[in-house]
Amino acid sequence: MLEKNPVVFIILAFAVIMVGTIVTMIAPFKWINGPGDSIAEVKAYTPLQQEGRDIYMREGCNNCHSQTVRTLASDVERYGNGAGYSRSGEFAYDRPFLWGSRRTGPDLARIGLKYPDAKGAWHRKHMENPQSVVPASNMPAYAHLNVPLDTTYSERKMKLLGFPYTQADLDELKGKTEMDAIVAYMRKLGTDVPVKTKTAAAAATGENPYRELKPIEAEAKSLYARECSACHGEKMEGVVGPKLKGIRLGDPELFAVIANGRTDKGMPGFQGTLGEQQVWKLVTLIRQGRD
Repeated sequence: MLEKNPVVFIILAFAVIMVGTIVTMIAPFKWINGPGDSIAEVKAYTPLQQEGRDIYMREGCNNCHSQTVRTLASDVERYGNGAGYSRSGEFAYDRPFLWGSRRTGPDLARIGLKYPDAKGAWHRKHMENPQSVVPASNMPAYAHLNVPLDTTYSERKMKLLGFPYTQADLDELKGKTEMDAIVAYMRKLGTDVPVKTKTAAAAATGENPYRELKPIEAEAKSLYARECSACHGEKMEGVVGPKLKGIRLGDPELFAVIANGRTDKGMPGFQGTLGEQQVWKLVTLIRQGRD
């Protein structure tokens, strides 16, 4: 009996552990992380983005946010933003990886795709006062990052990491704050990954089923307050995004903008988070609000 032979038991236990380690930790490297896993579009971080990544780790953001979209359909739908699940090639320049497993807050692997504003206005507002963008958020404010960025070791970091950079990249650091750096990092996340563009078929083939606002007003206003007011203002006067009063888009065009977003203007699409009927209700509310 093994329990009467502790030496044999220890040897067998060690052998089982080693087999498990080889199968799960060593053998997979024979067929992953090869040339076929690389993604040509993925680029190294710039000095400003790398400084932002360091601040992200310093502030402990990775304790609440993961950075990997799992292969589950629900994960891809919620966090993929058209780029599917995460692949190893996306993390070629991550030192260290920040995949994580705890999601006190949402996954951020594609946050740059979700909010593509070239100026980072949404990210900045969210970092300074999260509840102003997401009222139910339990994330603390990071307004304290509006301090000058320490660039003493920026060039040394790039050399140690082996990332390419130019003098123009280093000059970009001048006059920047820690907030500028972390926003630059957040804006990059997911943007190097090829995206499959979604289409809003309902906007092209369907008609707005809600011609009158009154029957749906309460739900439409609730949707607007939750999804739109942070960027467009409580009264559609415009904040981060443009004002909606006076907008002259037809119902199908307005539906398409809400569903697909406008990447060039920094607006995310809501096709994956709102149902077709909910989008039409927003269309009706905005149409009534503009008149």
